Amino acid sequence: MLTDQQILRIPGPTPIPPSVNRAMSQPMIGHRGQSTSEMIQDIRPKLKRVFGTQQEVMILTASGTAGLETAVVNTVAPGEEVLVVVTGAFGERFAKICKAYEIKTHVLDVEWGQAADPEAVKAFLKEHPEVKAVFATFCETSTGVLNPVQELAAAVKEESDALFIVDGVSCVGGTETKMDDWGIDVVVTGSQKAFMLPAGLAFVAASERAWVKIEANPQPRFYLDLKKHRDNILKDTTPFTPALSILFGLQQVLQLMEEEGLEQVYARHQLMMKMTRAAFQALDVPLLTTDDAASPTVTAVKPADFDAEAFRKIMKQEFGFEVAGGQQHLAKAIFRIGHMGYCSPADMLQAIAIMEIGVLKAGKEIELGKGVRAAQQIYLNEGKLAQ
Repeated sequence: MLTDQQILRIPGPTPIPPSVNRAMSQPMIGHRGQSTSEMIQDIRPKLKRVFGTQQEVMILTASGTAGLETAVVNTVAPGEEVLVVVTGAFGERFAKICKAYEIKTHVLDVEWGQAADPEAVKAFLKEHPEVKAVFATFCETSTGVLNPVQELAAAVKEESDALFIVDGVSCVGGTETKMDDWGIDVVVTGSQKAFMLPAGLAFVAASERAWVKIEANPQPRFYLDLKKHRDNILKDTTPFTPALSILFGLQQVLQLMEEEGLEQVYARHQLMMKMTRAAFQALDVPLLTTDDAASPTVTAVKPADFDAEAFRKIMKQEFGFEVAGGQQHLAKAIFRIGHMGYCSPADMLQAIAIMEIGVLKAGKEIELGKGVRAAQQIYLNEGKLAQ
């Protein structure tokens, strides 16, 4: 293999488009100057369209986890109770953040690989009427599950007055998100996933209902205070020094999304998911999630008759091809394939062909080309829908 070639198919960070790299290499400008204000003015309405909201989307120079913490400290007052729906490692992270602030935290555990059940959430809220906020992940990156956040939001609203707060870090920008229409109160995401950027920006949007709570919340916060960020973005600026290079890239990313069309962006991700899943199903390699619960941005594979870590090692050593391992109790049991952001059906056909060799070398007898053929058939049948 070429020593400086890397094929990155992990669920973040993801590959960066060449035009975005060029945008990020621009010379620095004054972060309080007119040029930066004009850039933010251009970014604001386009971000709103990705989130599916009329509300402002705040831009924090921070990681996705900082975005999750921002959601917690702005919406939950000291002494209040919350529910965290945990379908994997990142649901657990929400719970850990809440507990760090000494918030009374209830956890609704869901078996890893399964999606959250809205009826279970309703039943839990009926038994715990004091819950003031419900936290959930949209795409649970650790398992490749896409939780039904629209249905979860409806369940929360039917049973309580609690805010519904969503971690959308690994799917917003890659799957349809309608924050306002679905009744989601807070959506958080980060820059290094479907937004095709380096890590370093977090995006947070809040509903009118959430803003009422945020305004009245006595919980101390400074850098993560959404009121500061809202008041500044309304003036096309930021309360603290922004990551200007990534903002240059964000402006270009949003332009690329608009040129492709958001519906086409989402259809492309659905198509790549179906191609990937069809390939492994044709090779008789088990997947962690059902088709109904599968995420358009990441696929989790749970091999039964070859070693997942041996497979990953072969991929890395022979092809410079990187997929992610599992987390916690799934650490050596699964591998995860990212297909989000700057990724196309052509990339996935290449990836599937390479992974077939890895599966064979890891010890499973397969018919080479069978997975590729299944993916090709999906593309021939459905690719026109993503054009």
